[in-house]
Amino acid sequence: MKVRRQILRLVLVAGLSGVLLPVSLAAGEASGPAADFSLPSRGGQPVSLSALRGQVVLINFWATWCGPCRKEMPLLEQIQKKYAPLGFTMLGVNVEEDTTQMEAFLGDVPVTFPVLLDPANRVSKLYDVAAMPSTVIVDRKGNVRFIHQGYQPGDESRYQDVIRQLIRERT
Repeated sequence: MKVRRQILRLVLVAGLSGVLLPVSLAAGEASGPAADFSLPSRGGQPVSLSALRGQVVLINFWATWCGPCRKEMPLLEQIQKKYAPLGFTMLGVNVEEDTTQMEAFLGDVPVTFPVLLDPANRVSKLYDVAAMPSTVIVDRKGNVRFIHQGYQPGDESRYQDVIRQLIRERT
């Protein structure tokens, strides 16, 4: 975990300074148990990661003030619709204190997957989120298998590659 934090700091500092890093430092394979959490959904119902054991889960940390997050959201919805019948669940974790902008954005760009509220960034800290958006993919056994910071057009193809691989794995 310490090495991952150092890499994430390097990625964040490089990104802020305009330095481009190899994608392998910003995204890649990961391993280890995913930290369990429970957060309220937009409707107020709690959603916990442990309740989704047996599913491949993509957790996307995002905010409306993040331009790349806004671009990525419709693509995440397409992934949800495509893979949900195969044992896949998408979770959007919004990190804003005030949900007004989030509700307005989701009114214009509706999604079918649960959007969870993390205004105190409790879960974001559990996952060492250092940039928006951040994507974590968890396998059916509850292990983190992929982490990606940021978003560039085409990143969704890599997400789908990982999702397809994990869907084929059996618990």
